[in-house]
Amino acid sequence: MSVGEFGASALSDLCEKKAQIWVKLESGLLYLYKQFNLPITITKMSGPVLTSSSIEGLLKIAEGKVRDLYEVDEKTLLFVASDRISAYDVIMKNGVPSKGALLTLLSSHWFSVLPTLVPGLRTHFVTLDLPSSVPESQRAALRNRSMQVRKFKIFPIEAIVRGYITGSAWKEYQKTSTVHGISIPAGLKEAEPFPQGAIYTPSTKAEAGANDENIHPSEAAKIVGEKYAARIEELALSLYKAARDYAYERGIIIADTKFEFGLDEETDEVVLVDEVLTPDSSRFWPKDKYEVGRDQESYDKQYLRNWLTKEGLKGKQGVAMPQEIVDNTGVKYVEAYELLTGKKWGSA
Repeated sequence: MSVGEFGASALSDLCEKKAQIWVKLESGLLYLYKQFNLPITITKMSGPVLTSSSIEGLLKIAEGKVRDLYEVDEKTLLFVASDRISAYDVIMKNGVPSKGALLTLLSSHWFSVLPTLVPGLRTHFVTLDLPSSVPESQRAALRNRSMQVRKFKIFPIEAIVRGYITGSAWKEYQKTSTVHGISIPAGLKEAEPFPQGAIYTPSTKAEAGANDENIHPSEAAKIVGEKYAARIEELALSLYKAARDYAYERGIIIADTKFEFGLDEETDEVVLVDEVLTPDSSRFWPKDKYEVGRDQESYDKQYLRNWLTKEGLKGKQGVAMPQEIVDNTGVKYVEAYELLTGKKWGSA
């Protein structure tokens, strides 16, 4: 059994702890370098990266861009977040160490916080505990990167909410004064908040290797039905506004984010599913460095997107990230986790 398939569990745990310590050391060294122009050379530690999974005794029913889904029983799934990373709907050849654990723990944090901020919210989250059927030999490698969730019928759209005009929205606005076909007032600058408040801009939900398609809210209603489309839009906007205020108090601007929803067919309720408000699904900007009229620094995979674009690799298959890109992406994810949760990475 290879390390990528949960071998060397003890080694994985040890390397994860070492990597977390290194992030702190590197941050301090980089600060000294910037402040005093010291000739410091950073040599990044490497460790096992989980890019594929196979759990003895559990049926894998789906493999997404990041997560593998296993059936626990007729009502429960096990989500396993790998260390895979995608950009522009393409999965990179290599991954980011411990990324899957960070995404899972941050999502778990939001699944705990959001129901206290959005009345009536239901989520699919059950527990971070592994099913008893998972073999002992695989539990260490799966710990913290797995969550049990309720099984629901998934709506085939992504509920994107944008609070600030950036990314593809900014590019469309410059050409047509619209975002997803929605008219936007003239005169906005890059990274400026939308004057009318956050806007709902859904997309289709593509399979791994395919491209999501931006659609107008009216098109989303045709796909899922007007009743469910209205509830999804209502929930997505409420969730974004609650999370935006929560994050702002902790030093992060949530420029935009993506939610996914399912249907509880027994109660006819719309339920929040998948990951929530992570660096994979959101644009996180440092509040203290925010400035209208330019591209922003970020705590998310925009750093990776920018590198791909600069190198002419946008949308290309089989791209291997240089170690520097892997390392710096990991550092940014850890910064977001610590600011949003108030916990030191590795203390969970």
